[in-house]
Amino acid sequence: MAGRFVIATWNVNSIRSRIDIVTGWLKKNSPDVLCMQETKVTDDKFPAAPFNDIGYHVVFSGEKSYNGVAIASREKPENVASGLDVGKELDAARLIRAKIAGIEIVNTYVPQGRDVDSPMFPYKLKWFSRLREFFANHYTPKSKLVWVGDLNVAPTPDDVYDPKGLLGHVCFRPDVTAAFEKVLEWGFVDVFRKHHPEARQYTFFDYRVKDAISRKMGWRVDHILATKPLAGKSVRADIDMSPRLLPKASDHTVMLAEFAL
Repeated sequence: MAGRFVIATWNVNSIRSRIDIVTGWLKKNSPDVLCMQETKVTDDKFPAAPFNDIGYHVVFSGEKSYNGVAIASREKPENVASGLDVGKELDAARLIRAKIAGIEIVNTYVPQGRDVDSPMFPYKLKWFSRLREFFANHYTPKSKLVWVGDLNVAPTPDDVYDPKGLLGHVCFRPDVTAAFEKVLEWGFVDVFRKHHPEARQYTFFDYRVKDAISRKMGWRVDHILATKPLAGKSVRADIDMSPRLLPKASDHTVMLAEFAL
């Protein structure tokens, strides 16, 4: 395969509520792949037809009201599977993978953790550990592999608007960062940071924070990571703020990366 390959990731925060925004963005930008999280719909009610109507295949794994992951692609996806097949909990609505145009893609919605005293917080830490084992079981660091999604971790102080005030949050604390970095150490490169070393680049702006966008009060918790053979071919990575500025927008916006293959 030769040419350019563009992949995007977007926590859509209910695909049925934002189907027009999502398909509108696809028609305007035409990426090869869009990975979505928090689709919040069971598979029998997923709105596949609007994707098909604009020339995209779509595969998905979801549940009612919570979680849910999906991949829309120009080329028909191969080897589609869902779930984290390490440990007791499959979490099929949190991970979906496929091979598209020769690229292995893993789309994840990592548990947020709720609160450090919640059982979901140690579950989140364990989830990262399980995910590293998952990658080791199914791929190698030499695979042409992209891992994307809402990972619910801001890895560095540059990834949050208030590093001192927010330290200790379930998405910004040393134990979460360490768990995330152990997965990275398996063989991933932060593609966005490769092209944007500067701070204050965010993908999530909380609805509850007044004027969060204009005040730049955001978080970078959505990521595109690639194995070194593929990361070396990345030519750009960007955050597209335009979807976040629309009426009835998701609280997350789009991150995308382009590879020369």
